[in-house]
Amino acid sequence: MFTGIIETLGTVTDINHEGTNVHFKIRSFITPELKIDQSVSHNGVCLTVVAIDGDVHTVTAILETLNRTNLGHLTVGSVANLERAMSAHARFDGHMVQGHVDQTAVCYQKDTLGGSWKYWFRYTPSVDLLVVEKGSICVNGVSLTVADVGEDHFSVAIIPYTYENTTFYTLQEGDQVNLEFDIIGKYLAKQMKAYQSLIK
Repeated sequence: MFTGIIETLGTVTDINHEGTNVHFKIRSFITPELKIDQSVSHNGVCLTVVAIDGDVHTVTAILETLNRTNLGHLTVGSVANLERAMSAHARFDGHMVQGHVDQTAVCYQKDTLGGSWKYWFRYTPSVDLLVVEKGSICVNGVSLTVADVGEDHFSVAIIPYTYENTTFYTLQEGDQVNLEFDIIGKYLAKQMKAYQSLIK
């Protein structure tokens, strides 16, 4: 379980393909504190650390993960949002994030507002994936508040700290991002769907 509060950025130093699997080597200042078999969120994707060499750790993305996320777009030199799994005794600063990406979305507009930024994303709507104005959503592993909601799009407002300390400073129109919808909303939608099927 994660909170969507990014600890640091990691830089991709190497990418190796093995069958349908892809091994990513990531350099970050938290790597020396990691352990093999530890879960770490990379751009919102929960991946297992399989090797550590100094300040570089390795994670493996299987085909299912590559098909459902934007990890396949990473290249050597790309930066990724990193967050270790939450501690049971830590403050819960973001919202409940599983590290299980529901789908990807495309940034179709970026507005610079003279001190903050607003990003607009287009996604595939579903009755099981709720986007609520002022509700929570996870974009590339970052816990954010939804600003505007449309039929197939939404926006988030980004403060300078988030812009400078996450991959948002690299995000441009046309880029693909990972989305994880609020788990409470997903459970609620599932229960409502089951209830409606019973009363028909």
